Amino acid sequence: MLRVLAAITLVTLMLIFFAASEKNPLGPWDELPAAAPVVDASRHASLQAAIDAVPATGGLVRIPPGEFEITEPLRVTGEDISIEGSGTSTHIKNNNQDGQPALIIEDAKNSELETTENWRIRLANFRITGNEKSGSGIVARSINEIFIDGVTVSYHGGDGILLDHCREDPRICDCLITYNKGTGLNLLGCHDIVVSSNQFEENTDALRCFDGYNLCATGNCLDDHLGKGIVIENTYGSVVAGNMIEECKGPAIVLDRDCYGITLSANVIAHNGAGIDLRDAHGCAVSANTLVINKTDALRLGPHSGRIAVTGNSFSNSFIGEDQQKRRPDDQVAAGVVFAGGTDVAVSGNSLSGLTTKAIRVESDASRRILFAGNVLTDNESDHARLEESKSIGNLGE
Repeated sequence: MLRVLAAITLVTLMLIFFAASEKNPLGPWDELPAAAPVVDASRHASLQAAIDAVPATGGLVRIPPGEFEITEPLRVTGEDISIEGSGTSTHIKNNNQDGQPALIIEDAKNSELETTENWRIRLANFRITGNEKSGSGIVARSINEIFIDGVTVSYHGGDGILLDHCREDPRICDCLITYNKGTGLNLLGCHDIVVSSNQFEENTDALRCFDGYNLCATGNCLDDHLGKGIVIENTYGSVVAGNMIEECKGPAIVLDRDCYGITLSANVIAHNGAGIDLRDAHGCAVSANTLVINKTDALRLGPHSGRIAVTGNSFSNSFIGEDQQKRRPDDQVAAGVVFAGGTDVAVSGNSLSGLTTKAIRVESDASRRILFAGNVLTDNESDHARLEESKSIGNLGE
């Protein structure tokens, strides 16, 4: 009798459940309307086949852990596509020896005569490597709203990541970009760019931004580069803030070719071949940076630069108090500010201490209309009195 009652109860519950499912289109055996299937790369013969399986409306490719060797570039030609790995255990290894990239993202219709734009591509959570004879790691051409996060890009013969005229809102965040023979991140003709919380190590240059605007480079760590740190040319309306730039053989930051309206602030610029080089910069602010033991020209103002505010920066050696220095005597080169030209510059509220060069070195009589006010000079010589048509007031240590 009890078994009969239990059977009747079970059947009743099942009938109620199925009735509820009929009324609820999101029941457990129904598919979500308009949902596209997720492409599992492990069920395809190759990574390219998995990418090609994404429908025209877009979708997600999931790549499992494993080392996936390729000899031809992977190509993404659609829109609204995400390619997601399983962290660094998903390793795409480019064995190409003919200068070909590992991954190319562009519209299939692109040609030498016509370039079209695609939208919304995301790359996330995988590792991609090359070799000295391969090309760049990731190349994206005319892709708007491209988002690259959590990707490791290393050991390529070209650039780590090249974004070529990805005009609208490219974002590169939380990536590790290392040991590439070209530039770590090369931005050509891009607009409204976010480069945040990335680590760059031992590329030729870490970051280049040419012929664009509105670069926001914040919270990045750049170390041991064979050339320069951040190079910005023909770009305006940008900010480089809160970055650590150490041990580049060349300058840490370069502004050139008609840069204007750019803020360089709150960066630590340490132990580089040179510090900030304003070759052709106008209407820019250099503020609250720490420039410590840079070998030459911690800040250089070139003859094509002007209307610059230099405020609240610290130029120093490794002095730690009580007449002690942290670094050995052979590692104590600490440079100051060089005027190689430049006009209409305000230098105020800076600390220049323990430098092995003059705090202010004047290389050109073309440096004019300079206000040198409210600075503190400690254990330095300085040429600022040589500045013509200029004014020096309220400085300590003159």
